[in-house]
Amino acid sequence: MSKLRTAATPNPGGAGLEVSLLSGVAAFRWVAWAWMTVVVAVTSGDLARPWLAFALAGVTLAVTAALTVWLRPSPRSLLGSGPVAAELACGLAVVVADGWAYKSGHVFGPSQTLGVVWPLSGVLMAGIALGPLAGMVAGAAFGPARLFDAFANGVHHFDGHRVLSMASTALVYALAGAIVGYITRLLRQAREEVAAAQAREDVARTLHDGVLQTLAAIERRTAEPEIGRLARDQERELRDYLFSARNGRRRAGDLAVALHRAASRFESTFQGRAELLVPDDIPRLADPQIQALAGAVGEALSNAGKHGRAGRVTIYVEPAASGGVFCSVKDDGVGFDPTVTVEGVGLSGSVRARVLEAGGRAEVHSAPGEGTEICLWMGSA
Repeated sequence: MSKLRTAATPNPGGAGLEVSLLSGVAAFRWVAWAWMTVVVAVTSGDLARPWLAFALAGVTLAVTAALTVWLRPSPRSLLGSGPVAAELACGLAVVVADGWAYKSGHVFGPSQTLGVVWPLSGVLMAGIALGPLAGMVAGAAFGPARLFDAFANGVHHFDGHRVLSMASTALVYALAGAIVGYITRLLRQAREEVAAAQAREDVARTLHDGVLQTLAAIERRTAEPEIGRLARDQERELRDYLFSARNGRRRAGDLAVALHRAASRFESTFQGRAELLVPDDIPRLADPQIQALAGAVGEALSNAGKHGRAGRVTIYVEPAASGGVFCSVKDDGVGFDPTVTVEGVGLSGSVRARVLEAGGRAEVHSAPGEGTEICLWMGSA
């Protein structure tokens, strides 16, 4: 089978994931900044340096606005290590400077401080841009930052409660960065898998609608037996490739795979054409039922080629109205009259008896010169 080259097509949803995540973080920054202003207003009586608190609120507002504006023209650039490190540094500075802004002992008091929520946005960005490990490390860095914050606030004695408070900050921030990074990694992997599956499906559709039809036309119209044989072999090889590409992740006992093997054996043995139509929503069958149905179909195909002299067979599968699976094997062979022709061992033993033993049933419809259709029903597992 000749190799085909396809141009890579852009993935419209490729940047959509990053834009959505960055937009979510941008919204978080604004909410966190609004909360910071509320904290400053509520705790204004505890401020030792109000100008510093207002300056920190102004700096975080400028950073929040700049990153929001930056998001529109160049969202991917926000995922670089430079912007992430700058936002983390700003968040760490806010936590440390928080201690100088308030009166001594406030950082471990009952009231909120202005550096509680907003710095978390940098940790989230580290997880999104650099992965779960980087997010965890970035979050853990806020533990030592809380220690310097306490020193700046005039705290030099650390009992168990204060140590636990600083450790809790580091743990919560580290978990937030790691979890966001891990979820982002899973979303990116899912996006890549969907894009790869779509690309395979596009290639398969192009090959099916173009190359396969061309090979079939060459096989029908050529007067040279050797060219017809080559076209038929190439068509069979290409269809085998397309089927394995579309069904490669199915388990080995899957009904579609088993029927495809039976169809391939018919084409190789009788030089005919077998078209297999299996939807994705068929009910799951037990392994013995799959084996029985595939064996019955294989025997039906053998009868079509050996006795019916069929050149084309269609194998159609769909969910049965009463549950389970319905399968039709219809050929264009010479047919026969079921009322006067005694069924052979293959039809009675290898088709009817096989599906009956597995809990199914079979019907045969045929007429001289009109081909034969064998209908099979198999209950769901």
